[in-house]
Amino acid sequence: MIDPEDREQQAAISRLLLYHLNAPIVEGCRLRGVLPTPGAVRIAIHVAPAYIPGILRTVLTRTQLYSSGDISDVMGMTLIRLHPEEITPDPDPDPDPEPEQCQALTVLRALTDPGEDEDPFLIGFLMRGESLMRLYVLPPGHPGLIGADIRLTGTSTALIAALPSLIEEVELHQPVRDDPHCDLLVDLTDW
Repeated sequence: MIDPEDREQQAAISRLLLYHLNAPIVEGCRLRGVLPTPGAVRIAIHVAPAYIPGILRTVLTRTQLYSSGDISDVMGMTLIRLHPEEITPDPDPDPDPEPEQCQALTVLRALTDPGEDEDPFLIGFLMRGESLMRLYVLPPGHPGLIGADIRLTGTSTALIAALPSLIEEVELHQPVRDDPHCDLLVDLTDW
């Protein structure tokens, strides 16, 4: 169960960051998602493929000193927090937004309404590749988060309008196998 204050914060951050789908957050890094997590906010970033060799080369060939605050343990792996402003990789060869990101922005804008609603519906999202996006929603009165997978290509306004009622259809609910951020999954990729 997500605390109401966390839910409101997640929805606000999702609304705030969704506009970064069309432009890099920093050069070579684009927003992929805002993932709901109790008591925290996780942001998924996509690094342009052309930047990865330069970032790795820079990180691996220079003597690096990391403060204890930059090193932690995540899921049994050592995580070293990099500071992109200190790394100068090759420039992004394709600065234009991907069509997938433009389609995602259209869907997310339709589902995010800051209005007067105390229980926001859209809590987060994640671009999953191959024109797929997972929406993290919390229907009013539902005890946990539901992940809803949609296909961005050909997403109709009818699907967006019907999403709140489709999420409530129990026969569409599936167990979640690959995502610790939601309790149930609804696959709407063929809708």
